Amino acid sequence: MKVIAYIRVSTEMQDYSNQEYEIRRFCAKSGLKVTEWVSESISGTIRVEKRQLGKAIETMGRGDLLICSELSRLGRNMLMIMGILNVCSTKGISIHTIKDNFELSDSINSKIIAFAFALAAEIERNLISQRTKEALAVRKMKGVRLGRPPGSSRKKDTFKEQLLEIQTSIENGDSISAIARRLGVHRNTLRRYINEANVSDDVDFKPIDCS
Repeated sequence: MKVIAYIRVSTEMQDYSNQEYEIRRFCAKSGLKVTEWVSESISGTIRVEKRQLGKAIETMGRGDLLICSELSRLGRNMLMIMGILNVCSTKGISIHTIKDNFELSDSINSKIIAFAFALAAEIERNLISQRTKEALAVRKMKGVRLGRPPGSSRKKDTFKEQLLEIQTSIENGDSISAIARRLGVHRNTLRRYINEANVSDDVDFKPIDCS
């Protein structure tokens, strides 16, 4: 069994030592031996696949254990934390958080958590879709032309008239794939334009592979 201890601080000014002490004390009492320490100084709002935590989870499998001092070390919002718990549950990874005394194991609790995650994700998607529709409606009322121009090609100039719509959709949490479908273009074509136009697409979430 692989036992990974995860430590996260938000800034380099913060100290790892308290979290490390709590984990070492817990492992000593529980008779556990940490096989790998993963620590990083990064905001909990950063997508998990861009963090060392995401890389660590990808290396873990059924029966492995992830330990951290508290759930808030995994992420800064409920949806992100539930997503991580769902991935770990799917892969058969156990989680123990010391301060919260929370344990995710291969039990009915895991099924409840997975269901709660799916429900939360669906609610979030619906809210994002509604915000996007409302924002686009406001822009349409102001006379801003939306949608793909008639007879347009797939060249970079195609998106110039849609830049406002693209930016609005991204700000409201739409994925690149969803925006591309709405504009009738391939997502890679749209992504290249976004990169060249310096439009932020940080909200385009790519979940960790659970296979």
